[in-house]
Amino acid sequence: MSNKNTTTIIDGRPVQFEMFFTLPDFSDISLRDYQETMQRPFFSLSKRKRLKPIDYVSPDKSVRVNVSANPQYGMATIWDADIMIYLASHLNELRERGENDLSPSIRIQPGDLLKRICWGVSGRAYERLVAALDRLQATTIKTNIRANSKTRETTFSWIDSYTHLVDERTQRSLGMEITLSKWFFDGIMDQRNILAISPLYFEITSGLGKWLYRASRKHAGGNGANGFTIGFETLHQKSGSESSLPSFKNKIIELARANSLPDISLEVIDPDTARPKLKMVMRKFLKEEPPCDDQEPPALRSASRAIEPERTAVSRPAQQRTSDAPDNEFVSVEAARNVIANVADLLKANDLETPAGAASSEPSGQRKRSATTRAERILDPGVYHAIRTECPGWDLDVMMKTFDAFLNANPEELPHNYSKRFLGFMRKHHERNKYQLRQG
Repeated sequence: MSNKNTTTIIDGRPVQFEMFFTLPDFSDISLRDYQETMQRPFFSLSKRKRLKPIDYVSPDKSVRVNVSANPQYGMATIWDADIMIYLASHLNELRERGENDLSPSIRIQPGDLLKRICWGVSGRAYERLVAALDRLQATTIKTNIRANSKTRETTFSWIDSYTHLVDERTQRSLGMEITLSKWFFDGIMDQRNILAISPLYFEITSGLGKWLYRASRKHAGGNGANGFTIGFETLHQKSGSESSLPSFKNKIIELARANSLPDISLEVIDPDTARPKLKMVMRKFLKEEPPCDDQEPPALRSASRAIEPERTAVSRPAQQRTSDAPDNEFVSVEAARNVIANVADLLKANDLETPAGAASSEPSGQRKRSATTRAERILDPGVYHAIRTECPGWDLDVMMKTFDAFLNANPEELPHNYSKRFLGFMRKHHERNKYQLRQG
């Protein structure tokens, strides 16, 4: 599709925008969060409109955070922070792709953002996005984090502005331009300030659970098997929750008992005392139990992790989703077959038997056609054709083995869409190594 320019009127003056149809695909970027906002109270933890300010001072009096709500829109919520995580990840992805001229003004496709943060792409999801952007722009934060000798305090909103460009004739969204605050943008530009988070973060339904995951990821991430232990009173202050301390304690204990947050293992220390504490440990640092005869083999566990995002989306009963919950995408039959085929190949590569369901789920015609390559069976037809056109000369079955080895070694990088992620991998590989093909 060609790059066209469209003119719209903003603040009484014509502004020309490049139509965003040709933006690169960012629907499967690796997620990054901004550390300085992960362990302190920057967002409301309730979906109810909050007008009461957050006024936090750290125990040693060194850090102050004040968050003020706009009477019309209310305070930005922890769900609105999903958007900030996506924008931080978007900037990091651009940097990793070699972009040098990064700007606080980010052009995105709303659909990419909504799909990545699991809000769905319905009309209601777009309305929810606009309402969230209004709160992010209207909420005022005042903090001395990153203060220096010249600036004792900084006042900002999460975003300075946003513009939604719509085709007047078709009402089709042509894209959004979101301008981040200087404080947030400068923080993201320092790679030491960002942390990788699990894609399953967006599946956490409770506001306190979302905040606790972020705080735990920040506190426990670098502490190995020792994790991080913190008192409930301090945790309550850091959260900015409007709940009373006893109610807050009960909610934390429930989250620890369920122990279902991604990446993080929670344990309440001294639960029967007057001053219980919460211990947070990254699951990857926990000691593995010795293998038993009835445990699934390592390759099957890797395959199970690969299919988990799809299984989670498909298996959630519709009646469990409330009107306030994000809309979730459901996996198509073809996508499920692709995942199952990939699982079967992983098992075969490790000399394991393919489960009966995996073999029978593949169309019989494909099973009989031995000449069909693995790449043809697993990749979406459009993606397969695009790779053959854009990256000619490579043995895709060999390249997929390299790609799968990377995913197995880096489970946190497991993509929501295998085909799209492999297409990006091949584009990068071809760009770097296409001259070797010519020499051959």
